Parts: sequence; C-alpha cells; structure tokens
Amino acid sequence: MAGSKPYYITTPIYYVNDVPHIGHAYTTLACDVLARFKRLDGYDVKFLTGTDEHGQKVEKSAMAKGVDPKAFTDGVSQNFRDLAKAMNFSNDDFIRTTEDRHRRAAQALWKRLTDNDEIYLGSYAGWYAVRDEAFYGEGELTKSAEGKLTAPSGAEVEWVEEPSYFFRLSAWQDRLLAFYEDNPDFIAPDSRRNEVLSFVKGGLQDLSVSRTTFKWGIQVPGDEAHIMYVWLDALTNYITAVGFPETDHGEYANYWPADLHMVGKDILRFHAVYWPAFLMAAGLEPPKRVFAHGWWTNEGQKISKSLGNVIDPYDLVDQYGLDPVRYFLLREVPFGNDGDYSHRAMIGRMNGELANSLGNLAQRVLSMIAKNCGAAVPRHGDFTDEDKNLLGMAQGLHGRTRQCLDRQSFHDALEAIWVVVRAGNVYVDHHAPWVLKKSDPARMETVLYVLAETVRYIGILLQPFMPQSSARLLDQLAVSPNHRTFDFAGEGHALVPGTDLPPPSPIFPRFVEEEGGAS
Repeated sequence: MAGSKPYYITTPIYYVNDVPHIGHAYTTLACDVLARFKRLDGYDVKFLTGTDEHGQKVEKSAMAKGVDPKAFTDGVSQNFRDLAKAMNFSNDDFIRTTEDRHRRAAQALWKRLTDNDEIYLGSYAGWYAVRDEAFYGEGELTKSAEGKLTAPSGAEVEWVEEPSYFFRLSAWQDRLLAFYEDNPDFIAPDSRRNEVLSFVKGGLQDLSVSRTTFKWGIQVPGDEAHIMYVWLDALTNYITAVGFPETDHGEYANYWPADLHMVGKDILRFHAVYWPAFLMAAGLEPPKRVFAHGWWTNEGQKISKSLGNVIDPYDLVDQYGLDPVRYFLLREVPFGNDGDYSHRAMIGRMNGELANSLGNLAQRVLSMIAKNCGAAVPRHGDFTDEDKNLLGMAQGLHGRTRQCLDRQSFHDALEAIWVVVRAGNVYVDHHAPWVLKKSDPARMETVLYVLAETVRYIGILLQPFMPQSSARLLDQLAVSPNHRTFDFAGEGHALVPGTDLPPPSPIFPRFVEEEGGAS
C-alpha cells in the first residue's frame, strides 16, 4: 500500500514436534485481529507466522517415526498452514526455518556477530532441556517426585558437555537494562516486564549458541561441526521474512523494526532478553514491543496430553462456529492473563452477547425496516439529543477500539463495542418504533435510521474479530465492500436513505443443547 504507514506483526514460529492446539490458535488469532484492524485503519501491514523446524527435539521425533527430518517437518508444518486457513487468519507470509532464505539470513546474522567479536569458541557443561531447547542454571531446577531434575517448565533436563560457541550475553546486562528503561513499552504486560527486569538484574551469563551432538539444523559458518543453537536460528526468522541480510532497501527498510512480536509467556525470555541482545550486538535495531500472553486451562484443569484434555481448535469450530470461537477467545479474559475455557462460558458468550444482544439488535432493526420502510434504508428527520447521543457513541468506537488494540487489550475493545450494542437495545425499547408506526411514522423512520447507522458502525468495527459474521451484517445493510474500512466509519459516509436492502436473516442464532448433542 504505497504511502501508507507500515505495521509489522509476528507470531512466534511454532515448533513442529506436535499438532496445533488452542495455544497456537490463540496467539495467531490475536495477531490476526491486530493485522486486520491496522489494514482497515489504512496501514501497510505485514503479518508473519510460520514454523520452527530445527533442533534436537525435531530430530528425535523424526527418528521415532522412522522418517527423514525434512519429510517429518514438511508434514507437520502443513498442519499449521491448514490451521491458519481453518481459523480464517490473514497472514501475508508463512516462513519455515528449513527454507534457503532463512539459512542465508541466520548465517549472515552469525557472521555479523562474529565480526563484532560477540561470539567466541569454548566448551559447555551444564543442564539442558531437550523439550524446551533451552539451557538452565542449577538454581532454576527442581527435583520431581521421581528424583529427576526438571526445568521451570516441567521439562526434564540432562547434563550436556560439548564444545560450543558462546554469545557474550554477560556483556549486555547493563545495556539491556538501559534499553528497557528507555523503552518502557518494550515488554508487556507490566507483570511480564517485571519478570524480565528481575531476571536480567540477577546477572546474565554468556549463552551457548551452538551444538555438536546432533546435525539437524543450520551449520555455523566456517565450522561445519557445529549447528547453530535453535533459538538463535529461530528468532532470526523475523528478519529473514523482511529480506535480511539486505537492510538498506526493500521490506527490511520498510518494516523493520517490527511493531509487535506476540508470544506466549513461556518464551518471553528468549524474545525480550536474548533477541534484543543478538540484534544490538549485530548493529541492528530491536523490535518495538514484545507482548507475552497467558495460557488456557480446560474446565479448570491444566491442559496436558497425559490428562487427555488438550483443546483442539478444529473441534471448537465444528461445535460452535468459527466467529463465535474467535469472539470467545478474545472476550473471555483480559489478554495477558491466564484464562479458563469451559463449555458453559462459551454458551454464555454465544447466547448472552452474540445472540441475545448483538444478534437481537440487528435482527429487530433489519426486520422492522423490511416490514415498515419498504425494505430500504429509512428516511430521517432532525435528530433529537438522544439520537445524537447514540450516534455519537457509535462514531466514537473507532478511536476507543484503536486505543485498546494499540495496547493489546482485546477484551476492552470488545467491551467498548458492546457498550454501544447494549445502548442500541435500550434505545429500541425506549423509543418503541412498533408504537411509533401508528402514532408518528416519520419519527419511526428516524429512529430506525439511527439504529441502522449504529449497527453499521458496529459491523465495521467488529470486522477484525468476526470477519465472516460482520460481512454478512454489512451485506444486509447494503454497505459496499469498498466502504468497509475505517475511513468510511465517519459521519460523512452514513447510510443513504432509500437504498434497497436485502431480506434480513439471523446472523447469531442461539446455541441450543439437544439430548445426545448440541446445535
């Protein structure tokens, strides 16, 4: 989009040792909503997701299945592409760390670091968790009931001794703390920022950034016996996708530094400590912001394979519908906190807010217009103060949702929209257009026009969250596809009286439990 302000947003690249679950869908959904919002707001958006395909864990998983690692990653990576399609994600690029463009970028970053004397050869002896692909200090470990040492994540650790290249992370402690102080919005939410500050203030040790005990990865330039540490490899994807090592033109010059890296709280340290240190050590700018969201539980229980309660996003969509699932995940809990999925909570949101509140408002308004206004946008007279108040609330939604989403407060953005939805329902009941039909038909048309305009604003603002449902709603108001960006949400682009409208149909039906199933 020539001349538009760029906006670059990324998911973490997902590790290909398993099938996608609700956590993957949640992270990418948040990015999708932001990407869609920014596009509607006139930004030139690049939205990246992808898969992390190297490392010891992948090599072991492939061996266990008796297949070549590349063949293994081809299949599992496709699962994440399929999820993106099923969840209606609008990513502009999908990167795989097995691509040639990524190998070139990762090796170029390594060379920059060695040229700047930020990497040296030594030997490593310490605790390593294969599941996390991470090294841990003795003080971070706990002993399980079986007597095995485990990392904070619960992963078992093993003692590793091997030659290794090291990144001089210890030299970056003060510079990182200064960077955090100069950029207070770099880490969010605040609770996560405090965790990172505490970790860095506790002292940083040089970081092992190569391995020799396995082969599935990117070779260290000039030393083929070593494979690059999977996190140095993986993090580089964010600049690979914008054309690194070309930095003075093209997508890198346009999009970097990234506006937002969205991550789960379990990988915040890699993104908020190691990644900015790598970049600054290479003479590159760090991203502008890293947001770490929380985890989901299932009906109050921690999600785990052993409990058999992993939430499959495909199952949710099959049972409840795509847009209701998208809505629920970003409405149910403040983004950044942990949240609990339950069937009861899902039905409560679907029936209480989507069907009874928004669905009821839209259906009542559109049905009354179809019945009483010749199935066309009503004509209106002068607006009363009450009319202007409701229209003003609706017109103010753009600014309020923008403020919320710029701080990744999705639940607050949706609550701002639902304040107007509820106000619309109160306005309907108060003005009773079905009564005005007999006593004051002209006033009835004005009331229905105000309501139709309110629903139009709501439909435009809900597009990032529920694209399909919002499109159906705007279709029923005969809003042109060219008039659905936020440029057209203002007063000067109101519905045109007399415009023919199609027959209305329900958009958010109630979810009804049936014996032996649900509908």
